[in-house]
Amino acid sequence: MSARQITVLGECVADAFAEPAGASGELALRVLPGGGPANTAVSLARLGTPARFLARLSGDVFGRLFRDRLEASGVDLSDAVAAAEPSTLAVAELDAQGQAAFSFHAQNTADWQWSAGELERVDLSGTACVHTGSLALVREPGGAVVEEFLAAAAPHATISIDPNVRPLLVRPEVYRARLAHWCALADVLRLSEDDLALLLPDTAPEQACDLWHAAGARLVVITRGGDGVLASLDGERLRLPAVATEVVDTVGAGDSFTAGLLHHLDARGLLGGRLTGLRLDEVAEACVFGTRVAALTCSVAGPNPPWRGDLERFVSVAGS
Repeated sequence: MSARQITVLGECVADAFAEPAGASGELALRVLPGGGPANTAVSLARLGTPARFLARLSGDVFGRLFRDRLEASGVDLSDAVAAAEPSTLAVAELDAQGQAAFSFHAQNTADWQWSAGELERVDLSGTACVHTGSLALVREPGGAVVEEFLAAAAPHATISIDPNVRPLLVRPEVYRARLAHWCALADVLRLSEDDLALLLPDTAPEQACDLWHAAGARLVVITRGGDGVLASLDGERLRLPAVATEVVDTVGAGDSFTAGLLHHLDARGLLGGRLTGLRLDEVAEACVFGTRVAALTCSVAGPNPPWRGDLERFVSVAGS
């Protein structure tokens, strides 16, 4: 396995799940530490990839929850910023299939306030890949700073982006306006079929892949929930099925898939440049690994990705 880090940049979000109201009529919230990039960093570290997380962590009760979870998972927080602003809160309601609908409390919170000085200090000499996306990449004032950081990192590291569109906080047209620029920066673009529907309505996935390849992204991976994965490497495509599992909820599944994909590519020494030597069969192996990580995440409550030992036992049982 590569000794170089994968550096993840982005937000932490307190995911509050509404519990059924009791006889008093009060609403109870069960709060779990989440946020797409944070989930990816946690998943990478639990799989055994050295993972560093660049975040602005509040000192409030949620910020302490985030820090405890990240550190307990083995994530390197040496370059995290101690932020004065409060943490971001998302309240989730789950439907019968375990799909979450979120409402966000994110005005002037810590995650979006990146300054150039905070990221200029980051040493990327030991980084094979920089992964980012979601709200930290698109919300102002920090989004433009994050884009500049990616441009500076690109000569030295593979760039991975997950748009993770959140239309309740940022209008889809804002993402659309930046997406071509992100593809010019990115080597890997991973998104869900829900993201695709918001970014390019009524566009076939294959056509979308070709548009994003033309803009610069070499590898495009679209996760399709129970319908599996579509991966496109410079226009060469493959489809893979999802891994069957008992779904508790789907929170964090896409983030865990991305971690599995990057972990597998890194373990084979394929990260660190523009993916020029990457083959479609290697993409297939990485996607299969990612679907297993995502399946285990769906089998438990909240964004709680598996440890490497959990995955090894899962594969052993599935193969027996």
